[in-house]
Amino acid sequence: MSDRIFGVFGFLLAAFYMWQATQIELSFISDPFGPKAFPFMIGTVLAISSVIIVLKPDTEPEWPTFSRLFEIGMATAVMVAYALFLKEYGFVACTAVAASYLSWRLGSHPVAAFTAGVMIAVGIYVIFHLVLGLSLARGPWGF
Repeated sequence: MSDRIFGVFGFLLAAFYMWQATQIELSFISDPFGPKAFPFMIGTVLAISSVIIVLKPDTEPEWPTFSRLFEIGMATAVMVAYALFLKEYGFVACTAVAASYLSWRLGSHPVAAFTAGVMIAVGIYVIFHLVLGLSLARGPWGF
């Protein structure tokens, strides 16, 4: 029963997501697919996956323990904090903190997780901002 509830929720989320994609305003200069194509692809995959979950639910779903649910909640909180602080503190700092925490919770030693987080943040910054010229959130340090 819980799988079907999850599937219905996913389908409703996909429908809402695709409806929001229709609200994207088009500029006079756009590629042939436009900015709506990617959200529609993601929404379609989510809708199909949700329908499959509703039609073929797991007979004996195993729910995670409270400690695992807490870990999932903390990871979600880190990602929400990332979105909230991104504009104020910048891409590199926020990404380094979020990637470090998530790496640590995935089993890395704290020093290795911090190193990985910093390398991920700097690597993405170099590729997307310096090489590709995309705009990323600037923090108080200018990067």
